[in-house]
Amino acid sequence: MGAGHSHGIGGHGAGGGPPTGHAGARYRTRLGAAFLLTATFFVVELVTGLLSGSLALLSDAGHMGADVVALGAALLATVVAARPDSTGRRTFGHYRVEIFASGLAVLIMLGMGVYVLVEAAGRVGSDAAVATGTMLIVGVLGLVINVISLFLLRSGSSESLAVRGAYMEVLADAAGSVGVIAAALLIRLTGSPVWDLVVAVAIAVFIVVRAVMLGRQVLAVLAQHAPAGIEPARVEADLAALDGVRQIHDLHLWTLTSGMDVATVHLVVDPEADQTALLDAARRVLRDGHGLGHVTVQIEAEGVVACTRPGW
Repeated sequence: MGAGHSHGIGGHGAGGGPPTGHAGARYRTRLGAAFLLTATFFVVELVTGLLSGSLALLSDAGHMGADVVALGAALLATVVAARPDSTGRRTFGHYRVEIFASGLAVLIMLGMGVYVLVEAAGRVGSDAAVATGTMLIVGVLGLVINVISLFLLRSGSSESLAVRGAYMEVLADAAGSVGVIAAALLIRLTGSPVWDLVVAVAIAVFIVVRAVMLGRQVLAVLAQHAPAGIEPARVEADLAALDGVRQIHDLHLWTLTSGMDVATVHLVVDPEADQTALLDAARRVLRDGHGLGHVTVQIEAEGVVACTRPGW
């Protein structure tokens, strides 16, 4: 097919050393603890929200439900991603489990956000009684659970994108718990239940906005867009600047899953060029210069071997 071919995985040494382990796997126990705490309290908050009549509690429960999915996805990714494929047909392994779980989180967040907004519209002008005591207790307990989860995930958020995503979801939910507490206090202070609606709508809008942002990221990965922060034109220019490279084609950049960016490219080079040196140089440009974790480089000698171009 070509005069030379090589691929490499970021984290390998120059001599083909062992790859770096899955960063999220080191925080599996902490992820599991945060998942159990959040899932348990999600049920508590959902039930108390229904019983107390507080729409703010229900909206916060919806956000916490999304947290459960986000934490579960991160936890599942650390377990499933490392499992070998027994069918021989999943050539990319199970790494995209995290992306599909994130898509599920988007649907849950959108559904809960829309439900709260519709419910809030139906309550406008009514004086529905709200159990502020229950709101305060559940809001404070939710904030405590969120703070504990943040403490568990903080160190891992700087190493693993999956853990970081879960950390940011919990951080946002902590803000929702503060909103529930504020709504309960304002209702007690003013005697008006309208504050429950105000806080509920604010949390719901926040959930929907975050869902749309996360959904765009999920779709970008599934559509195999170039990774965020990496410009294909800049990558092509850096490769073209290598001594001996005459032409570049079939440059593809995409994200397999969070933290795993992939690149493939064909380089047409001078027949007299040192192909081994060019392969090493190209890999350094892609991995060290642009942070692409897994790179595949195809070398084609100019005027000697022609690569068959795909029709698409």
